[in-house]
Amino acid sequence: MSVTDPAGTTAIVTGAAGGFGRGTAAALIRAGVRVLGVGRDLGALEKVRADLGESFVPVRSDAADPDLAADLLDRHAPRTVVLSAGATPAMRPLSEQTWDSFRAVWETDVRQAFHWVRGALRRPLPPGSTVVSFSSGAALRGSPLSGGYAGAKATVRFVSEYAAGESERRGLGIRFASVLPALSPTTDLGAEASAAYAAFEGIAPEAFIRRMGPLLTPELAGAAVLALVSGETEGAQSYTLSAAGLAPLPA
Repeated sequence: MSVTDPAGTTAIVTGAAGGFGRGTAAALIRAGVRVLGVGRDLGALEKVRADLGESFVPVRSDAADPDLAADLLDRHAPRTVVLSAGATPAMRPLSEQTWDSFRAVWETDVRQAFHWVRGALRRPLPPGSTVVSFSSGAALRGSPLSGGYAGAKATVRFVSEYAAGESERRGLGIRFASVLPALSPTTDLGAEASAAYAAFEGIAPEAFIRRMGPLLTPELAGAAVLALVSGETEGAQSYTLSAAGLAPLPA
């Protein structure tokens, strides 16, 4: 793949108020990209703007809203879209889940991926654009304490891969990639999940975290997304992501 400089372009990042979304927004802004950061908490978004500067534009909205996706894609024709928003699953065994708690991630994460990816194909975004969807390592191995989370994240990956195939068949020149990050207590969701699994195994959270080894951080996640956007990685459709960086999954 050819390496391109994203400076001077526009990106949309959902879930930009925290975690990997915030790390991604920071990395893109350092590279000279104007970032529209989508989130539900305006106060948190304004804090990110105060930290990252005027190149971060807060957009208070629900990232899973199909009208939002259509509107922002039409008005801004971004070169980069990063889908990092997601619901926090109810961390409890299957027997203690309700249908509403089980399906919550499907209604947010999968719905978000469907509408934004579909919008990128239908518009379509300009050739050379990149759409990155955050899936999860749980999509490969399951997650018995988080209801429908693992299945939803697997579907996010499939949606991205379906779109990549359609882009290639239609000659659109849009890159679609999914990233499957390792569990990490450096994000709010990861910290909650780590604590739940530590309790499930009957060990202290600190011991559970030590067992993980080097931790994936929002800063490392942002650097990985920037590498995808810049074309510094090979043209795989899906990648695992750990503290060691991106690793392509077999097609």
